[in-house]
Amino acid sequence: MRRSQNPIIILAASLILPPAGLILLWLRQGTSVLRKSLGSLAIVMLGVAQLFLLYGMHVEFTGGFRPVFSFEGGERHYRQLEAHRAAFQAAAPVSGSTYWADFRGPGRLGHYEQKPILTAWPAGGLQQVWKQPVGGGYASFTVANGLAFTIEQRRGNEVVAAYDVRTGRERWTHSWKALFEEALGGNGPRATPVWDDGRVYALGAEGELRCLESDTGKLIWNMNILADNGAANLHWGMAASPLVVDGKVIVTPGGGHGNSVVAYDKLSGKRVWGSLDDQAAYASPLVATVGGQRQLLVMTAMRAVGLAVDDGRLLWEYPWVTEHGINAAQPIAVAANRIFLSSGYGQGAALLELTPRGSGFEVRVVWSNNRMKNKFNSAVLHEGYLYGLDEGILACIDAASGELKWKGGRYGYGQLLLASGHLVILTEEGDVVLVRATPEKHQEVARFSALKGKTWNIPAVSDGLLLVRNEVEMAAFRIAAD
Repeated sequence: MRRSQNPIIILAASLILPPAGLILLWLRQGTSVLRKSLGSLAIVMLGVAQLFLLYGMHVEFTGGFRPVFSFEGGERHYRQLEAHRAAFQAAAPVSGSTYWADFRGPGRLGHYEQKPILTAWPAGGLQQVWKQPVGGGYASFTVANGLAFTIEQRRGNEVVAAYDVRTGRERWTHSWKALFEEALGGNGPRATPVWDDGRVYALGAEGELRCLESDTGKLIWNMNILADNGAANLHWGMAASPLVVDGKVIVTPGGGHGNSVVAYDKLSGKRVWGSLDDQAAYASPLVATVGGQRQLLVMTAMRAVGLAVDDGRLLWEYPWVTEHGINAAQPIAVAANRIFLSSGYGQGAALLELTPRGSGFEVRVVWSNNRMKNKFNSAVLHEGYLYGLDEGILACIDAASGELKWKGGRYGYGQLLLASGHLVILTEEGDVVLVRATPEKHQEVARFSALKGKTWNIPAVSDGLLLVRNEVEMAAFRIAAD
C-alpha cells in the first residue's frame, strides 16, 4: 500500500494541515465516494475548529444579522492590548475643554459646534494622530480636561479607562468582574461613560454603575442598578448612558413598581426618586425644554414619555411599540413643542406635538411614516431637516412634514454626527465618510478607512480631534479646519 493511502498518514496530515489531509483522502484508492465525503466533512470540521481554537477566528453579526468571520479579537487581541499598555507610560497631564463630556456631545444631540471642521480632506483621509488596540464593547468616548473616557471588555473584566486625548496613552483604569456575552450583538459593555464636575459615571452591561474620580479613577460610590431596582437585564444588555442633571444621575434599569426610571444623588449615590413600571429600552435619557417645560425625554420598551426632572412625575406619554421592545435611537426635540421619534424593528418615524394641559401635556401626532427607521443609529437635525440611517441607508427628511428628500449611500449600521454643515459618518465597516448635510441631494465628499472590523460605536469630536473606536481598535484623527 502506498504511504499516501495509509489512514494514519491521512489522519496526521489532517491534524497538521487539513487541506493536505483532504488531498490525500481523495487520492486514496479503494475507498468509496461516500466514505471520502464523510471523511472530508470530518476534516473540514477539524479545520474550522483549528481556525477558532488556534488562530483566533470568531464570528460576528452585522446590524442586518449577516455573519462576518474575523481574526480580530479573542486571546491574541488581549495579549496585544496588554503588551501595548505595558510598553507605554502615561504622558504628562494636558489641558483641554469639557465640551464633549456627555454622550453624543452637548445636549446628546450629536452636534459638534466647538470649532469649524475640515471639509476638504486629503486624498488619504484625515491626519492620524494615534491608533492602538482597545478592549471590546460598543461604548463611545467622552472627553474632559485632556482625557478621553470609555468602557471596555478586557478578558473577564469591564474596564473604565482614561486616555490622554493627544497621545492615546492610558492614564488610568478602573475595573470589576463582569462579562456580558450575547451571540448576535457581541460581548462587552455598551453604555458610554459621562463626565460631570470632576467625576466619571460609568454603567456596565450587567447594570454595575460606578462613580469615579476623573483624574485618578478612584472609586467614589457604586451600585448595581438592576439588583437595586429588582429588574432583569435586557437581552442586549444595559446600553443607556447615565444622564447627570440637577445634581442627579438618571438611569433606566426597567424595574417594576416605580423602578423603571431612577434618579440617584450624583455625589452620594443615594436614591432620590423612581418612576414608571416599564421594561427598559436601549436609548439614553436626555433633558430638553419642550412645550415650555424642561423635562426628561425617555424611551421605554413600549412608549415615549416626558418626566419631570425634580421628581420623575409623568408629564405625557405616547405608545411606541416595536418588535421585541427594542427602542434604541434618541428622541430629538425638533421645535419648541415638537419631538421626533424613530425606530427600526417594524416601526418607523413620527413627529409629536405637545400642548400644555393642566399639570402635563396633550400629545398630537403631526405625521408618521416609514421613511426613517433608525435601528440603533440616532439621527441629527440640521436647518429643519433630519439626517439618519434608514436601515443602513442614509436618508434626509423634512422634519416639519416627514417628506423624504432623498435616500442614498449605504453605510451599514454605523453612526453619524453633524459638524460644519456636514455629516461625519463612521460606517459599519470602519470607514469615516464626509457627506454634505443638504436636502438637495446625497453628496459624498470624502472617505477613508479608519478602523478594521465591525464598527457600531458612535464617534466623538473634541478640541478638533475625531475619536473613533470599535471592538478591537481606537484612533484619533485631526479634523479641525485650523
